[in-house]
Amino acid sequence: MAESIHILCRSFVVGSATADAGVMFMAEPPCPPELILRSAALRQGFSSDEVQVKRRRGEWVPLRAGAYVTADVLKVMEPLNRHLALIAATMCRAPEDAALSHLSAACLWRIDLWEPNLRAVQLTRSDAGSGHRRRSLQTFRTALPPEDVVTMSGYRVTGAARTVIDLAKHLPFEAAVVAADSALHSGITTAAALASAADRQAHCPGIRGAHRVIAFADGRSESVGESRTRVMIHRAALPRPQPQYEVRSREGVLLGRADFGWEELRTLGEFDGREKYGRRLRPGQLPGDAVFQEKLREDAMRDLGWNFVRLAWADLDHPADAVARIKRALERGARSGGA
Repeated sequence: MAESIHILCRSFVVGSATADAGVMFMAEPPCPPELILRSAALRQGFSSDEVQVKRRRGEWVPLRAGAYVTADVLKVMEPLNRHLALIAATMCRAPEDAALSHLSAACLWRIDLWEPNLRAVQLTRSDAGSGHRRRSLQTFRTALPPEDVVTMSGYRVTGAARTVIDLAKHLPFEAAVVAADSALHSGITTAAALASAADRQAHCPGIRGAHRVIAFADGRSESVGESRTRVMIHRAALPRPQPQYEVRSREGVLLGRADFGWEELRTLGEFDGREKYGRRLRPGQLPGDAVFQEKLREDAMRDLGWNFVRLAWADLDHPADAVARIKRALERGARSGGA
């Protein structure tokens, strides 16, 4: 499966955030320059007929009623930026008690997401009534205590821990683990904060699944691919590896970290996503240099008797083949000096 279908939200800054501490972010609500509001267009001198003509000709494409982007902008708009524009259009009309939640809150918190459906803004309201879903808006009705809400970039948004729990209640296990790992790794929440947020929703549907997610989540995972690999290993009932395993020379010098380590089986695992080498680039270093340094690092580890298995995006689409390769690697490691 192509890398383009996951959203690395940390690449897009929408205000800053810290761990769940109720910090207020009082900047003006963002209004992307690409967004065209009908009300603003009318104030600038456009007539209703002119707006309709632009819509019929396809020059202005509606994101939702009364909010448009130009066709040219839409062609190059990434899914996350389109969702942020949709958030801005939606919050112009949202009730005062509504808070951005679930996937929409995750985008603002810059939580990495796997295969997100960002076609609709997701809001939570605490008043009585039932939730509903429309083409561009999904509303949840459930308890929303003050400690679960912050103000970010002028919007009411569920806190980071509450956002993770909401996702864990509604997303498949694999996608929820990706989000939980990302939130823990970035430091916007903690395991204790996740447990507290889950306790506040003790009687909500889906909370058992959420507890399973937070028990499995690990902030040492550094990417979507690493989180998905952990889930694949878990589902195959293979020995659980230690994320970000440090390998040292016989003299105790740190040679580097492997994405996964099975110490007793003398086996290391690496997930080779393209963004990995970008993270490791030093100032002035080329990607080819990073790959070469990776090879030298691996050679030094092999010299110490470590066995390697490498995984890539394609392996996650064919888990049976990938699991078989991991099993063979663990068996080789055991024979060469493991348990």
